[in-house]
Amino acid sequence: MSELILHHYPTSLFAEKARLLLGFKGLSWRSVNISPVMPKPDLTALTGGYRKTPVLQIGADIYCDTALIARRLEQEKALPAFFPEGQEMISAAFAAWADSVVFQHAVSLVFQPESIAVRFAKMPPEAIKAFVADRAGLFSGGSATRLSAEQARHQWPTIMGRLEQQLQREQGDFLFGDPSIADFALAHCLWFLKATPVTAPLVDAYPAVSAWLGRVMGFGHGAFSDMTSEEALEVARNATPAALPDERFDEPNGFEAGQQVVIAATDYGVDPVAGELLFAGREELILRREDERGGVVHVHFPRFGFRIEKR
Repeated sequence: MSELILHHYPTSLFAEKARLLLGFKGLSWRSVNISPVMPKPDLTALTGGYRKTPVLQIGADIYCDTALIARRLEQEKALPAFFPEGQEMISAAFAAWADSVVFQHAVSLVFQPESIAVRFAKMPPEAIKAFVADRAGLFSGGSATRLSAEQARHQWPTIMGRLEQQLQREQGDFLFGDPSIADFALAHCLWFLKATPVTAPLVDAYPAVSAWLGRVMGFGHGAFSDMTSEEALEVARNATPAALPDERFDEPNGFEAGQQVVIAATDYGVDPVAGELLFAGREELILRREDERGGVVHVHFPRFGFRIEKR
């Protein structure tokens, strides 16, 4: 069985979500530390241009976006479940809301000037400038809009007040009773806010939310060991992609298996990935592509939040 390899960096929100997913499942994994900013030549040799963090690699199969990574880890180890029986829709829908709306608020609040001054206090000015320029490019060309800090502050009490009310009810220790993908999709956003004393009070002011966050973070990150990006590329070159899912090819816009296409996110980080469309299912799209460094790989994307176009 191929090892689970996570390409990530320590301060990434969605990487923290993925690390918590691995911890909740009690999985062992290899850690490849990547740059927070472009270029990322070793990563894009595997993804074909997709640049968001994190990316999960299993042999020659490359999984993009934590929504799909969660589903792949559910296949790896069914229990404990991210999508508890009877709550599959509500947990996935809440997770999608948190990964977009709460994420947008958290980023806006953390990147307000007072917080930035603390967060980047030890970084040289040229590194800060490069980071800001990279993020401007990341959020260019997609449907996501930058929420102003003023509007984020204005709306934050509504978000947190609703969560506080939900978590005060005697229904268990987590959002919907048993832990689910909903908890992890929300926790990483609040973890990000807890990183500086400027934004931590936005979480600490809500005792039920704070107690819940401690429980989610208590799952930890699982057991992991370091791996270099060169070693990860070698794993991909020497591996054969897994068999395609045993599910009907379903593409309502007329794209067919074997067609040359590009797939890209629609919200931000919209860098297109070109390749041969192998599979389109209810949740997942798979491209075949070949790279001189990574070999033949299958790159997996979620259907939701991504688009297919003719190449």
